[in-house]
Amino acid sequence: MKYLTTTLALLAPVHAGLRFPCSTLTFQRLDPVVEPGSSPSSHVHHIVGGNAFNSSMTGDVATRASCTTCQMADDFSNYWTATLYFKHPSNGSYHRVPVLPVQPLLGGSQGAVGGLTVYYTQFDLNKDNLKSQPPIKTFPPGFRMTVGSPTASSKPHVGLRYQCLTGQSRGAEMSDFPTKPCTGGIFATQHFPACWDGVNLDSPDHQSHMFNTIRSDGFTNAPACPSTHPIRTPQVTYETVWDTSKFNSLWPSGTPNPFVWSFEGTSGYGTHADYMFGWKGDALQKAMDKSECFYDGCGSITKQAMSKASQCTVKDFVGEVTDGWLGKLPGMAM
Repeated sequence: MKYLTTTLALLAPVHAGLRFPCSTLTFQRLDPVVEPGSSPSSHVHHIVGGNAFNSSMTGDVATRASCTTCQMADDFSNYWTATLYFKHPSNGSYHRVPVLPVQPLLGGSQGAVGGLTVYYTQFDLNKDNLKSQPPIKTFPPGFRMTVGSPTASSKPHVGLRYQCLTGQSRGAEMSDFPTKPCTGGIFATQHFPACWDGVNLDSPDHQSHMFNTIRSDGFTNAPACPSTHPIRTPQVTYETVWDTSKFNSLWPSGTPNPFVWSFEGTSGYGTHADYMFGWKGDALQKAMDKSECFYDGCGSITKQAMSKASQCTVKDFVGEVTDGWLGKLPGMAM
């Protein structure tokens, strides 16, 4: 996925799939996949998507949502990750790191507020490679999955990466946090598996019903799905820009990385993400059946202005402060 902006420009005629922005919906300690019914959950998440989001979500969430922070108007799915915090090297206090819209989408997403970029790709970014692949089958209502784990203590699997933004350059991919300040912020990517067992909407670990055949890089040719997970689904990917630049002056030269995930993840290995499917009807399937264009499903999907999408909100279910200088991370003991 290195230098994806340049790659997309060079391969524009052969893209297959979707790419679109979603504004931030909320920052809260809720996790209806890993900790359903818990309010609050263990750590703060950055959440985008439909306003049906709450602590416990089952069935067809698209039928219960009335708006979405995503550009695709029929996408009431929810997408969320852990939240990045800056830990002050001197006094140990924490401050939530702001989120910026992903740079390559700024020109086409005026009105986006924070959020992340979502990809649904077919096999990879080259439509010619689809000819030898089985048809893409989209997820059914009630489907959910996760990728990564906050307890990971070693290099995460392919697709969970960081890049240090400098100007228009994203730099090399890394499996851990950058070791020096990034003038443009920290770019985080979470790439989900794309092979489904075809039966289970979830699994006890929220991952076993899926299988990842990619071994080298996120946006590359994916080998065939195994017999245990024979259904090829869209490859779902998130991209987030954490605006760490405002804290660079507080990072003393030569000292360790001061950024932590909201579960006190001082190592970047714990990066993870959750997905809750919520597309209306067959809107996503229609887009995945197209292979001649990228970004908007060949016009098969209705888009809304990001200024409208950004007005979609949910209530604060937990009622705690997650921003500003904090003596401890929300949910964490002193």
